[in-house]
Amino acid sequence: MKYVRLFVCATAMAIAAASCQNETGDRQLPILGERDVAANGDTIYPAIPDFSFVNQDSQIVNNATFAGKAYVVDFFFIHCPTICPKVKANGLRIYEKFKNDDGLLMLSHSIDVRNDTVAALRHHAEKLGIDSKKWHLVTGDHDAIYAIADDYFSVAKEDPGSPGGFDHSGRIILVDKNRHVRSFCDGTNAESVDKFMKDIEKLLKEQ
Repeated sequence: MKYVRLFVCATAMAIAAASCQNETGDRQLPILGERDVAANGDTIYPAIPDFSFVNQDSQIVNNATFAGKAYVVDFFFIHCPTICPKVKANGLRIYEKFKNDDGLLMLSHSIDVRNDTVAALRHHAEKLGIDSKKWHLVTGDHDAIYAIADDYFSVAKEDPGSPGGFDHSGRIILVDKNRHVRSFCDGTNAESVDKFMKDIEKLLKEQ
């Protein structure tokens, strides 16, 4: 039921975001997710909670790492036999396009915390040819990684019936400097990622 609600919410957000972009042209990207209204009438937007993980260089990666910057997020595991290679290939396209822009970082969470050790993540980063100061591949507490996937409107869970033993989304998510989710795309689809990169450009101009 939890994942059904997540799918419905994400689908509604995608429709709303597409409508907003079609009707408003160059206006800012929407802040996605359900929002609350405070007693004084102020709108309270959903935000990514505090987190702390460890990257491929054994460095702590937390909210402070991304202070004042936008960042791109996904969930993966190194030995994924299905969608991860496509998502990482499209992630590399994003990396190459924005690698010299200090306003954007990248964050990939491994959902295979038993096998994707820091050493394994370091080796994987070397194979990808990425700069660890730009693109953090992280591991950490099992429950913390799986719980934060919900905050990014993504899916990550262990499933013995799925290829590789995990059910996960190929979604790539864009977060602004205030921890708000602003856009997402299908990381397996090059055309979807092309549109996503335009959203990144729009957000970087806004910040």
